[in-house]
Amino acid sequence: MIGTEFIKGYGLGNQLFFYIVTRCLAEEKGVPFGFVNPGQVGNVFHSNKGMYFMDIDLGEEIPREDMDKFTIFKEQDDRLYMGNSIHDMTNGCYISGADPKLFEIEDNTLIYGNLQDQSYFEKYRHKIKDWLHVKEEAESYEYTADDLCIINMRGGEYTSCPELFLDRKYWLNAIENMKKVNPDMRFMIITEDEEAARKVLPEYECHHFDMGKDYVTIKNARYLILSNSSFAMMPVMSSTELKYAIAPKYWARHNISDGFWSSEQNIYSFLTYQDKKGKLFTADECRAELEEYKKRSALYAKRNVRPGGVVTFFQNIKRRLLYGRFFFWKIVRSLGRRTGLIKTYRK
Repeated sequence: MIGTEFIKGYGLGNQLFFYIVTRCLAEEKGVPFGFVNPGQVGNVFHSNKGMYFMDIDLGEEIPREDMDKFTIFKEQDDRLYMGNSIHDMTNGCYISGADPKLFEIEDNTLIYGNLQDQSYFEKYRHKIKDWLHVKEEAESYEYTADDLCIINMRGGEYTSCPELFLDRKYWLNAIENMKKVNPDMRFMIITEDEEAARKVLPEYECHHFDMGKDYVTIKNARYLILSNSSFAMMPVMSSTELKYAIAPKYWARHNISDGFWSSEQNIYSFLTYQDKKGKLFTADECRAELEEYKKRSALYAKRNVRPGGVVTFFQNIKRRLLYGRFFFWKIVRSLGRRTGLIKTYRK
């Protein structure tokens, strides 16, 4: 059996990556699959109803007391220690690509890690829509249209993190790029944090339905602008409607990267990536650029190395400046909304 553990605190996107990669590896090895704590699936920070909208086969439950009968595999974990935030200084910024050793695991193994690289599931990607089958009563094509682009914005804990939370400029650039596809394109936001979304893009219609309808609205969208969140990845991969999707280049460090990805695992062939200037890149272009970065970057050469006291001193200065600029622009956006310089959506 190949399995993993569903740990409290992980979001739905992370959980579903754990699920499909476990199933793919079990399929490849010709063995059963199962999970420790399967009841945790779908019980996440914005919903505790479980997978109420989806028929999902969780295989065999692995009792916690039986975990010592399994080999534990922990995926490679590479980090950059940088002055972007306290997290990146103390825990490091996660940058790992695929771990080739994952493909070598044997029967009776529990896998742990990020588990989001395309190579882990590509061979069986055509099966994902069946593995993640949405119940008929939860399915919805209400917002499926050739002239409607769904913006999936991540708020929550991201909103206080300048290295993570995507700036208004990212969304406006992506909207302009979508208008090149269709000048008459309409836009609607799907988010778990309507308050934050209305502060960033107040001029657009915004909804948080429930977890299930948010999921199917993204899954059945024909055009998407994505945040750096894993929540949308499974709806995108199980979509039969999608025509075009834009995502942030460098993923979780779009705002501050000098060329590294956080993480490399989030470069997907089915997405188009946009940089801070609004320029678009294919996945192949991103991968080629990253390989060149790895060869020349002094920062990348120091991955997994914690800096000394002098470097840490200057990292703290950099972090404070980054946060200061971040909150300054929040104030500017607030003034823009209050004075009417930034329009507000009205039904």
